Amino acid sequence: MDFRVNTRDGPARIGQLTINKQTIVTPNILFLQTSRCRAPDFSDILLTYEDVKTKKPTVRIAESIFSAVKKKTQKNVSLENYLIYPKDVSKGLHLSAGPQNKNNECCVIPAKKELTSELVNCNDADLFIVSNATQLFSQQSYFVDFITDLRQKIGYQKLLYLPCVGDPTSLAFLTYLGIDFFDSFSACMAARNDTLVVPTGFFRKNQLPELPCGCPSCINTKDASMMRYEDILEHNYYMLFYELKLVRNAINAGSLRELVEIRVRTNPHLAALLRVLDLNHNQFLEERTPIIRKQPLIATTKDALARPEIQRFQHRVIHRYEKPPSTHILLLLPCSAKKPYSFSKSHKLFREAIQSAENQWVIHELILTSPLGLVPRELELTYPASAYDIAVTGHWDEDEKKMMRVLLQQYLQNNTYDATIMHIPPSIQAFVDDLLKNPHITCRDSPTSDESLAALSSVLQQTTQQYPRVEASRRTYENICSLARYQFGKSVAEALMKDCVIRGKYPYQKIMHKNIQLGMITEERGLISLTLPGAERLMETEQYWVEISDDFTVKGSVFAPGIKNADESIRIGDEVLVRKKSQLCGVGVALMNGIEMIESTHGEAVKIRHHI
Repeated sequence: MDFRVNTRDGPARIGQLTINKQTIVTPNILFLQTSRCRAPDFSDILLTYEDVKTKKPTVRIAESIFSAVKKKTQKNVSLENYLIYPKDVSKGLHLSAGPQNKNNECCVIPAKKELTSELVNCNDADLFIVSNATQLFSQQSYFVDFITDLRQKIGYQKLLYLPCVGDPTSLAFLTYLGIDFFDSFSACMAARNDTLVVPTGFFRKNQLPELPCGCPSCINTKDASMMRYEDILEHNYYMLFYELKLVRNAINAGSLRELVEIRVRTNPHLAALLRVLDLNHNQFLEERTPIIRKQPLIATTKDALARPEIQRFQHRVIHRYEKPPSTHILLLLPCSAKKPYSFSKSHKLFREAIQSAENQWVIHELILTSPLGLVPRELELTYPASAYDIAVTGHWDEDEKKMMRVLLQQYLQNNTYDATIMHIPPSIQAFVDDLLKNPHITCRDSPTSDESLAALSSVLQQTTQQYPRVEASRRTYENICSLARYQFGKSVAEALMKDCVIRGKYPYQKIMHKNIQLGMITEERGLISLTLPGAERLMETEQYWVEISDDFTVKGSVFAPGIKNADESIRIGDEVLVRKKSQLCGVGVALMNGIEMIESTHGEAVKIRHHI
């Protein structure tokens, strides 16, 4: 077996698995192949206990741990443990199953957290199979705890197979959880019960006045109640295959989380699993979630409030970000449909009102929005603030109100102002005004009405005159410092920005030191991209570094086999310093997180931008 990851989207990934010189794409489905249950022609890999003449890769179930019959095979991949037996049997019985598996490519793991470390440590298997998955899946918290713990212990380069679990309703969530292989047992069992499976649920054939899809079985059948077992099975196979393709496309597009949120809406059990994952295993998700992506974040459900990229953004705004020091007036603004905000019609009107003030640079703009909470103007180009969309109704539910109040309260504890202006709709004013001391309210109805804009201009003109004048160049420098603190943290930001000036027009700006460019901000990326001189400044901070082997030469990319060690806090999309023998030799963008760089033996880890 040889497995290589090609594309990542959170814990989910698309990879290539080579078995006996045949390559299949993961995630994938092991289709059952027996005399009574034939795999479809479109299957990529088969699961069987029979001698099958086929050119397709085959996984063999060789024997049961309860069976006295010994069937040995050297063909393809052999699973010498039975996959279904009660989870809550004695520890001794679980452990006795381990030695039964003599094939070092596969390891069967009982669904007992206390046994995982003992069975995983020093195990060179490529494929790990959860033996009691059906019973495990029914226990919501334990299931999520077990799978995340198992994935952490086996690392990024191993494959996970969940037998007898996985159907069109759950494939998206289970793949998001980090599962690579499923099988067709759910489709077979549903067909035996005269049940058709679609991504939104299970339906008995006599419950369907109209057939649900365009697969061959449904097209050729006029009356669902007359469908045979073989017809229903074919339909179920097509639904599995259809959903698998949909999941893979979502991973490639970086939108799997959106698909997961859609699918779990139709199943309370899946909705509970996603909630447990978000609440109890946010770090597991966050370290696998990139800091930037091209795909917009679509937030149409409450589950979006717990998304790892949103939680990370909020955490950095509260714990890393600091407002520009020269600002004294806080201006609260609403969000806009168009992103980034500055390019929207409403925010252009706000900008005109701000520019009408003689001392405009003492004003600091803070946008209130869901699901992000607070977006300082300096961060509007960063993901996800630069690319998200929500359903706008003018109504704020209690979860959104609570989130925004908590964040604003924490933000104001870390960032103080002399005056506050609320240019936000009354619906938002109602649940945040008690957090502010004597705020000026300039919005009576709509923030973009002539009356509201006139009131905003008047109040800004009066309040800004009370403070010493701030020059545009100073404020621009402070804005980039605030962005750097959000991106890198305080110590790294201070090392980068010391004695620098900013050149260029927003949103394309350069960080310069004595005519040497240290970094640049662009609208497309929204973060600081470093040059070699900029990276050199950060070497002493001992953060965001990747150490490569002495015999590795840096050119276009750094691949995982050439990496000796890396900062474990690195996330996909971070700027990283590539060094050899503790000397800087390149700078680029991380394509893996720091832990995966250390563990991996294949794949592109860093895309080099500049090298020595």
